[in-house]
Amino acid sequence: MEKTRCAWCLKDDLYKDYHDHEWGKPQHNDTHLFEMINLEGAQAGLSWYTVLTKRENYRIAFDFWDAAKIAQYDTQKIESLLLNPGIIRNKLKVNAVVSNAKAFLKVKEEFGSFDRYIWSFVNHQPIMNHFTSLSQVPAKTTISDAMSKDLLKRGFKFVGSTICYAFMQATGMTNDHVTTCFTRTQKSAKKK
Repeated sequence: MEKTRCAWCLKDDLYKDYHDHEWGKPQHNDTHLFEMINLEGAQAGLSWYTVLTKRENYRIAFDFWDAAKIAQYDTQKIESLLLNPGIIRNKLKVNAVVSNAKAFLKVKEEFGSFDRYIWSFVNHQPIMNHFTSLSQVPAKTTISDAMSKDLLKRGFKFVGSTICYAFMQATGMTNDHVTTCFTRTQKSAKKK
């Protein structure tokens, strides 16, 4: 018998696997959080599925999201990335990853970890929503507005409020699985 899932993920097994094992589960690993803020930014104007199908290519192209390496990327490296068909070849988005790496390292230095900083927007506790349909899920909230404003002030790019809310959903800062979804009864990921 097929499990009851959120309607947005039914396209194929890649989508279902992402939904079942990652989306909406609290994530606290800095490298993973850095990956997700950049992938959500890459999604701007596109579908999440487009980005998800290129995720492994992104990991390889961007040194497995090693922010210290990415912060050192020069013009030649950026030009080579813009020739890589495995990622979204948008110059603004590729340059944003480099800017974000620099900003991310500054945040880690200031707060001890990106996790400590970013989770402070939700008081270090996931927001458990109780939506019964996708039509109830907001595109942004006052929390994502505040997060966006602060990230932009710190030099991050492609972090508008809608992108921040998608990031919050992806990393389990907010749990927007509909109430009928089987994942609602699973245990949350443990803090690392």
